[in-house]
Amino acid sequence: MAAHPQARPARVVEQHRTGYVVAEGPGDGVAVESLPQWQRPKCPPSERAAVGDWVLVDDGRIVALLARRSVIKRGIAGEHYGQQLIAANIDTVFVVCGLDGDFNPRRIERYLLLVQGGGAQPVVVLTKADQPGADADGARAALHARLGDGVPVLTVNARDPADAAALDPWLGPGRTAVLVGSSGAGKSTLTNALLGTERMKTGEVRERDARGRHTTTHRALIPLPSGGCLIDTPGMRELKPTGEEDLAEGGFADVEALVAGCRFSDCRHEGEPGCAVRAAIEAGALDAGRFAHYAKLRDEVAGAAGVLASRQAAKKPPATGKRPASRPGGRPGRR
Repeated sequence: MAAHPQARPARVVEQHRTGYVVAEGPGDGVAVESLPQWQRPKCPPSERAAVGDWVLVDDGRIVALLARRSVIKRGIAGEHYGQQLIAANIDTVFVVCGLDGDFNPRRIERYLLLVQGGGAQPVVVLTKADQPGADADGARAALHARLGDGVPVLTVNARDPADAAALDPWLGPGRTAVLVGSSGAGKSTLTNALLGTERMKTGEVRERDARGRHTTTHRALIPLPSGGCLIDTPGMRELKPTGEEDLAEGGFADVEALVAGCRFSDCRHEGEPGCAVRAAIEAGALDAGRFAHYAKLRDEVAGAAGVLASRQAAKKPPATGKRPASRPGGRPGRR
C-alpha cells in the first residue's frame, strides 16, 4: 500500500485474456488493465491475478497483487508442464457431479487431491437427484467407502432453490465458494438456484455420455443474496496434478498409512513379504480399485514434481564462490 498511496483495493470478479473486471463492492464491476508483466508469455500463472484475488487499482489499471490465503490450481491440459489457477481466496470448493453418466468416484478423488492442499474445504455436491434412475443412496455409499467421513457429501436437485439451500452453511456473509466439475454437471443450474434468478446459461447434456457443452465460458465471481460469493467455472475435462499435491491431504491418508506399514520401504505391493497393502486388500479393508487409482495418482504427482523441481533448479542463478588463492605461476595453493 505504501508504494501506491492513491490505489484502492478491489477484488477480481472476471478474468479475460486481455484484462480483468474488478469490484470494490457488490454489483460495481469495472474493466481494468493488468500489469504489463502479466501479458508476457513466460510470466508464471501464480504471479498473475485470478478470479477471487485482491488487487490494488489506480487510474483504471492494476498496480499490485495482494497476498492470497488460499488457491486452487491444476496442471494445464496437454503434454507440456504448466499450472493454471482456478480461483483464489476461497473458503469452500463444491465438487459438483451429476447422478447420471457423469458420476465417477475416481474423478471426484482427483478433484479432492487438487483441492485439499490449497487451503479450502471440499464439499461433494451430487446433482440431478430428481432424474429417473438416479441412485443417490448408492452414490453416497460408494463415496463414503472411498472418502470416509472427512468430506461432506450432499445430494440436491439443482433446479429447486429450496433443495439448493443445503449449501447455505458454506455461503454465509464474507465467505467465498467455487463450483468445479465437468461440463453438464449442473454448476450453472445450481448457481441460478442459489441466486433465485436465471442469470447463468444452462444447456442440455448428450444422452450417450451425459456430457454437456461449455455454457460457462469464463470464471466469474458472483455476489449472493446470503452475503457470500460464488465462483462459477467452465467444465474441466482434464485434471492434471501440479506436483505440489500431498496424497495424504488429498483423501488417501489411510492408503499412505498402509504403505508406511510395509516391511520394506521399497515395497512394490506385488506379493512381497510383510506387505501391509496386499494384506489389507485380501482382508477386504482396502478396495483394490481404489489402491490402483492411488498408485496412478502417486506416479502422476511424482512425475509432475520432478519436472517442477527441474524448472525451479534451472531458474536459480549459478552458485558463485571465491576461487582458492593462487601461488605464483597461477596454480591454486592448498590451505
